[in-house]
Amino acid sequence: MASLGMYWNTGIKKRALTVANFAKENEKRVDVAEKVKYSKVVILGGTGRVGGSTATALSKLCPDLHIIIAGRNREKGAAMVSKLGKNSEFAEVNIDDREALEANLTDADIVVHAAGPFQQSENCQVLEAAIATKTAYLDVCDDTSYATRAKSYMNKALEANIPAITTGGIYPGVSNVMAAELVRTAKLESEGELERLRFYYYTAGTGGAGPTILATSFLLLGEDVVAYNKGEKIKLTPYSGMLTIDFGLGIGKKDVYFLNLPEVKSVHEVLRVPTVSARFGTDPFFWNWGMIAMRNLLPQEFLRDRSKVQQLVQLFDPVVRAVDGTAGEAVSMRVDLECSDGHNRIGIFTHKRLSRSVGISTAAFVLAILEGSTKPGVWFPEEPEGIAVEAREILLQRASQGTINFIMNKAPWMVETNPKELGFGIYS
Repeated sequence: MASLGMYWNTGIKKRALTVANFAKENEKRVDVAEKVKYSKVVILGGTGRVGGSTATALSKLCPDLHIIIAGRNREKGAAMVSKLGKNSEFAEVNIDDREALEANLTDADIVVHAAGPFQQSENCQVLEAAIATKTAYLDVCDDTSYATRAKSYMNKALEANIPAITTGGIYPGVSNVMAAELVRTAKLESEGELERLRFYYYTAGTGGAGPTILATSFLLLGEDVVAYNKGEKIKLTPYSGMLTIDFGLGIGKKDVYFLNLPEVKSVHEVLRVPTVSARFGTDPFFWNWGMIAMRNLLPQEFLRDRSKVQQLVQLFDPVVRAVDGTAGEAVSMRVDLECSDGHNRIGIFTHKRLSRSVGISTAAFVLAILEGSTKPGVWFPEEPEGIAVEAREILLQRASQGTINFIMNKAPWMVETNPKELGFGIYS
């Protein structure tokens, strides 16, 4: 597990996660309370890459959980159940069938919504069903509009007395919690004001996530990028603003570009950081060029049309799968926080397999909710009502299982492959 440094300052106990390099691929069982151990977890999209990875991780972290793989493909569902073992079963569910959805949630302890992509979704039917059946809720949404819509159910969730987290997975999700911890420790250590927080993400190929992540990426090209500069909301061109960022051990330097991601808005509003942005990049390098070409050649109306994007995904999918076979599926997240007094700290999270890491990360959120970390209402991961401050450490420990590099609250020069102090603004 992570090496945890514990120290005191002016009488206040603080915790800071330090370097932790993990080599083992197999998830370790975690200790949970009896009331959690035998919980019933329904995973919508459980036959897909993200949902299936989450089910696999949960079955290893907490083997006594009763896991329901919910999806439309019975053959794929049966294959997943045979892989998971005796404590799992398949339920044929279409999320657009409200009656069937509620019937499968009636006696569940939590529902995990992993049936993406979330872009262009017109409603939050899974959250509505969770509220109607008084079932705890988690989604792996990566869309700003959907996340904002989910937050609008706050009062209904409070009335139903159910806990719900939106944008909880690897990124957004674990990245939000990393940002929250950087901000928390900065407020204890720094005498300056919070100035800038930047999210940088990298995956090799599609990270083994297949058509869903490809559709998500194409749909994001049709959205203006929302960022914040000194408290002002600004709009930027998607896949612009290229920077070369050092992701440290196992990854090195990679080019990243602006994308419209929900953690930018939520972190700005929740953590009150005046300048926030997010960038993403991939390998091989020509995929980045391809994304730029699509942005320039295809009209926004096309890229915002979910059905047309799905047709584009089908066209590109064979090529993507072939390239993924050689590119690998490494994933890395870097979160940078800068304060006005020169207090600059970063967090890095690197795993060699996104398809595994996304499941472990989502499973960490599932366990946190089941353990009572989340208050009734609809929350982002960085809100203390979503993941309580005292629960962040264990969530990051669990999520970082199998990482090759996990670092929190370090100066950039201490962990970069070619160290130097950073001092660039949002446009640099």
